[in-house]
Amino acid sequence: MSLLVVGLSHRSAPVSVLERAALSADAQIKLLQDTVAAEPAAEAAVLATCNRIELYADVDKFHAGVAELSTLLAQHSGVGLEELTPYLYVHYEDRAVHHFFSVACGLDSMVVGEGQILGQIKDALATAQELHTAGRLLNDLFQQALRVGKRAHSETGIDRAGQSLVTFGLEQLSSGAPADAWLKGKRALVIGAGSMSSLAAATLARAGVAELVVANRTFDRAERLAALLAEQYGQRPAEPDDVDVLARAVPMESVPDELTRADVVVSCTGATGLVLTADLVAEAVEGRTGAPAVERATDSGSGSVRSGLPPTSVGSEDGCPLDLSAVQGSAAQGSAVQGSAVQGASGFSVMGEAAVAGMDAATLEQHAAWVDNGTVDRREGRRTPEIDTEAVAALAAAAATLGRVPERRRPEPVAEVPRPLPVLSLLDLAMPRDIDAAVHRLLGVRLVDIESLAEASADAPMAADVDQVRRIVSDEVAAFDAAQRAAHITPTVVALRAMAADVVASEIARLDGRLPGLDDKQRGEITQTVRRVVDKLLHAPTVRVKQLAAEPGGAGYADALRTLFDLDAETVAAVSRADDDSRDHNSAALGGLDFGRENFDSNNFESAENRGRA
Repeated sequence: MSLLVVGLSHRSAPVSVLERAALSADAQIKLLQDTVAAEPAAEAAVLATCNRIELYADVDKFHAGVAELSTLLAQHSGVGLEELTPYLYVHYEDRAVHHFFSVACGLDSMVVGEGQILGQIKDALATAQELHTAGRLLNDLFQQALRVGKRAHSETGIDRAGQSLVTFGLEQLSSGAPADAWLKGKRALVIGAGSMSSLAAATLARAGVAELVVANRTFDRAERLAALLAEQYGQRPAEPDDVDVLARAVPMESVPDELTRADVVVSCTGATGLVLTADLVAEAVEGRTGAPAVERATDSGSGSVRSGLPPTSVGSEDGCPLDLSAVQGSAAQGSAVQGSAVQGASGFSVMGEAAVAGMDAATLEQHAAWVDNGTVDRREGRRTPEIDTEAVAALAAAAATLGRVPERRRPEPVAEVPRPLPVLSLLDLAMPRDIDAAVHRLLGVRLVDIESLAEASADAPMAADVDQVRRIVSDEVAAFDAAQRAAHITPTVVALRAMAADVVASEIARLDGRLPGLDDKQRGEITQTVRRVVDKLLHAPTVRVKQLAAEPGGAGYADALRTLFDLDAETVAAVSRADDDSRDHNSAALGGLDFGRENFDSNNFESAENRGRA
């Protein structure tokens, strides 16, 4: 059996596809059950976050496994296989382990170095354990990934390379200003009470918001989160740097009223539809300002005319050889002026394509000379020798062939309409989205969502510590592979020692028949001697075979050992099954030590990174 991962993430698919492919909790359960029921897969686990969906499986056939896992992902996500396939990636065996450890360390996250992924990996493992879809391989893989991720955060400065998605999103809302300073004294509304919303609430509380309201469909969970926030950040003895947060819970029906009071809103629910529509946000803005919400002017790139803007350079410069009235008339009739805005009938650029379209070669040459500060006027017989006639001829030929002339200069920048400071800042961390993307057109509203976070983080600088984390990942992948190869031969070694013990017991019994007069002391000494002889004979070969099996290409040593000692295949299989059962029991016993799934630990909810190290 071999590890296979099939998935898609923010690196392979646009947000619109990720949004449609998002899996609900019920869909994840059904996907796991159908995967292990499929022929190629013996184990399965699903890692589903706001920016990735990955299906991990232990398969016996690579091509059949890829086909089956891809089909199952398409079926349960609701996105057609043909549409989904271009965005899927596949990792197998060592590459699958390397990918997963990189994910656990935050190297593959939208915000490099964020630690929330560790809690999500823990949740994925717990779900697979509850459904009994995780066996020896996936239990080992996920437990090791958690250890690798925590090692990366504790031994390197990867935390400095990036932030949690919540902190990064809040800094985008604050336009790059320190989030704590920007949030202090504001009223905040958090919609949802899951792990991401809880992290957002803790971040807001720690920053010193004046009021924090939690809304959730299950009111009890909202109350529990608000109580923990109030306990940790609420009424305390006054100190210089103390935070005084009034945290309270409200039902989802109260969200429209709370929107009129909130300055900052963070939403991350599991809803399949919109939680905040554009109309609802517009009503909230009107409730705050007392005036109807107004949409921003459409960008010039859409082709719409932007009123209130100063005109760009008009064809009135001295010496321009164009017939301005003719060109302006053409512009007024709707000619497109690329690279500049249209202002009435005259807001065109004398250097744009429309200004020179259709010129004869002589006029084109004059215009090119004028643009380059030349003084040629062929119509009056004047010519400047500095003009590059070959370049002008080539430009004229290009115009005749292409039907247009590229601009020789960049158009002057268009003045932006002054916009008021936002009265309502919205952070949407849900996938699929909770907040209608159309609200970004409302004046006084600022929206940051997963898509805009992906764009903003694309150019984020990476710390030098990332290289150190990559080395840790490479070392841990090699160690994991060696351990798996060694573990592969362990059942054979155990079966060999069991067979040797049976031989010893059989020979001692035969000795008792031949020498019935032996007392207990004599019998014990003989038995101990025979066992020591067998152990010494087996020690060197079994230790060495484990070492050889841990090396690349060592998988065949188990078969060789079974052949040399004529070991019963069923005995080896029974030992392997017993080992798997023991691992499942131990993993379940350890399952609650590192992360909580539903329980909210007030001592560890301040940051995803802290939760990862708990």
